[in-house]
Amino acid sequence: MDEIVYGYKLFRKDTYRGDLHPLFINRSQVITPGVWYTAEDHPTTGYAHRPGWHATTKPEAPHLKEILKSGERRVWVQVALRGVTRYARPESQGGTWLLAKELMVMEA
Repeated sequence: MDEIVYGYKLFRKDTYRGDLHPLFINRSQVITPGVWYTAEDHPTTGYAHRPGWHATTKPEAPHLKEILKSGERRVWVQVALRGVTRYARPESQGGTWLLAKELMVMEA
């Protein structure tokens, strides 16, 4: 079994139910804490094809806003990851990205 790596992921948080959802790809998916999710491949126009769950090593990604003008709220949560590949990115994009085959939200 793959080593578990801990990181942080920014999710959209539903203002009515409190559900967590991915930011950009497969936005309607509901993510429940404590459940392992296997990454799915959803090629999306306008986005680089990097299949996997995207996370960072710290709860920072200056290029992403936490509250949007639309009222959308985004929250950082700690995640457990398996099958991780690391990508060096600029600090302005959160530094090291972790792309994982599996993800579990620790708590919302």
